[in-house]
Amino acid sequence: MKKVLLIEDDIVVRENTAELLELANYKVFTAANGKIGVAEAKKQLPDIILCDIMMPELNGYGVLQILSKEYGTKHIPFIFLSAKTDRKDIRKGMDMGADDYITKPFDESELFSAIESRLARVAIIKENQENTVKNELDFSENQLKTLNQLKNFFTYNVEEFSFVPGEIIYNEGDNSNFVFLVNEGIVKTFKIDEQGKELVTGLHKEDDFFGFTSFSNNIAYQESAAAIEKVKVSRLLKSEFKNILQKNPEVTFELIDYITDNVSEIKDQLLQMAYSSVRKKTANTILQFSEKMKKINNETPKISRTDLAGIAGIATETFIRTLSDFKRDGLIDIEGRSIKILNIEKLKKVF
Repeated sequence: MKKVLLIEDDIVVRENTAELLELANYKVFTAANGKIGVAEAKKQLPDIILCDIMMPELNGYGVLQILSKEYGTKHIPFIFLSAKTDRKDIRKGMDMGADDYITKPFDESELFSAIESRLARVAIIKENQENTVKNELDFSENQLKTLNQLKNFFTYNVEEFSFVPGEIIYNEGDNSNFVFLVNEGIVKTFKIDEQGKELVTGLHKEDDFFGFTSFSNNIAYQESAAAIEKVKVSRLLKSEFKNILQKNPEVTFELIDYITDNVSEIKDQLLQMAYSSVRKKTANTILQFSEKMKKINNETPKISRTDLAGIAGIATETFIRTLSDFKRDGLIDIEGRSIKILNIEKLKKVF
């Protein structure tokens, strides 16, 4: 039985609509305002959400904005129910990510058609995704052909570990027993110099490998690794990883290309640190973080100033002064620890 969450402040509309849905064999949950609706959505994880726009506590636009950022609810089909018929109101809802918009009063057939259409679309997408994963996973560790298959092998066959922001994954000097794949979040690798200053040597986002050392010699990790945000990583013993590569030469060649690209990126970063101006280093570091973190809907990435300064190779105090200059120039906005890019094109042209 499919679950429907109905968020509607008008008690008559709410009860009548809920009754129609229950008669059609849907399991219905209701909420009298947006705030309660958000809590119910997170608790019940319905198959589809029907939501009024004009409500007390939190309106429908706010409900959609919150749920679209939550991992467990962002993919749930969302249909607005509203007496507002202005085209700009409809367009606003659709631009925010709503799947459909039904104006009140609506008839029974219109409501069921919208619900069935969205549920069918989700079912088709899910089926296609499952088939894709099945095809990608239809191999053993001795039959890996691509780097993506290797990553899928990590995701579905290797133990996963979680880390909170700031938590160390491994320290420089530890035995390099494992190779890691980021499943969720952002990981930084870094070194500490003799003065105790941190230099960030790399940023690793979802689907990135890290933790490589020599496969032929038992050397220690040459840098430390820590979580920047909530992180989930899969880790595989280096000896097992080496065994997989020996049995799958095609994957080995792809991995060499992958590591080569990473080395080129590090070289570019070192050149930037050596020859660029402080303003250019700062701008490039903000752009690099923004690209790695892949935020959407203008959500501001939670970037610590120490991490940013470490990547740019600039003293934290100098970096903060430069950020203040960028804010004054209208390139960025600073909200506590968060940095929001206001003019990406001008930021790219900083010299």
